[in-house]
Amino acid sequence: MEVTVNVSAPPLAEPRPAQPPGYLPASATSSPPRRTLAVGVIGPGRVGSALLGQVRAAQPRLQRDMGLKLQLRGVATRQRMWLDSDDPELDARDGAQTWRPTDLEVFADHVREDRRAALLVDCSASEDVASRYPLWLAAGIHVVTPSKLAGSGPLDRWRSIRAACAHGARFRYETTVCAGLPVIQTLRDLLDTGDELLGIEGMFSGTLAWLCNRHDGQQPFSALLREAHALGYTEPDPREDLSGIDVARKLVILAREAGRALSLEDVEVESLLPLALGELSVVAFMQHAHALDEPMAAWLARAQTANGVLRHVGNLDRDGRARVRLTVLPSNHPFGSALESPVRAHALDRQRGAVPHAPLP
Repeated sequence: MEVTVNVSAPPLAEPRPAQPPGYLPASATSSPPRRTLAVGVIGPGRVGSALLGQVRAAQPRLQRDMGLKLQLRGVATRQRMWLDSDDPELDARDGAQTWRPTDLEVFADHVREDRRAALLVDCSASEDVASRYPLWLAAGIHVVTPSKLAGSGPLDRWRSIRAACAHGARFRYETTVCAGLPVIQTLRDLLDTGDELLGIEGMFSGTLAWLCNRHDGQQPFSALLREAHALGYTEPDPREDLSGIDVARKLVILAREAGRALSLEDVEVESLLPLALGELSVVAFMQHAHALDEPMAAWLARAQTANGVLRHVGNLDRDGRARVRLTVLPSNHPFGSALESPVRAHALDRQRGAVPHAPLP
């Protein structure tokens, strides 16, 4: 039996009974309790800047509807950090805002001043920042990150992060896999309700899924790659996508969530990059991307001969073996449909015999 579940769809709500005229819900007649959450953002780049915009937009609604006051206490870049100024002279000159050289410990202490509830959001993709998670969590500071470094980095550090969460702070990293779909939480729920995981398989790279869907022989693969790069679909260095390492990191994160002691070096990765392109600068690589055209055309011919589709897939089997590769799949495979945003994953479990699919909406 196969049961397909689209985890991007919201659950169906029970119909509400009709209410008498003049009825107001409790939330409309009473004010929610007031709480304050101090927030610090590390890495205000493309992702961090978008987050800051979301925080500003959400602040009035969260305070009005949930009694939660989000208080932005600081923003840190690699070189400088912005803090609420505690210097009267600087306040008078710069308005309660000042930049100073970055010191991450000072930054964290400032965000959690007076032992307030505090959250650090790390958008930096920095190993140095990720190495500090255990200390911050042990001190009671919640940590949220879209970065895959902590979840797929050294196993000892990962174990230290999980152990530090025993003190009550929360570590959240849902956006590290499948663009923020609740894949990690769904996997966690399956395991917590008694399922035995038999395997995970997914098209975990939105970039490579887009490229495979568009690669139909009408134009060279390198032209598609340049288009994806110009549209911002790839990493700043597209080789991070083409090497398969990004997908391998996602697979490690899911494997560890399922209790497997997997490390990045345990994953068998088949890179799409010719060795000669690996040593070039990003600019030089883009100029020589045509070296990808011939091997990718050969892959496409193989798929067309087999009446199949070309897909970039990562999988983890029941024995903990992990592999990332380009492959030809039957056109009727769950990953075979051509979607505009085709990130998909499924996990096979013993209890339900189910294959939940997770398409990116």
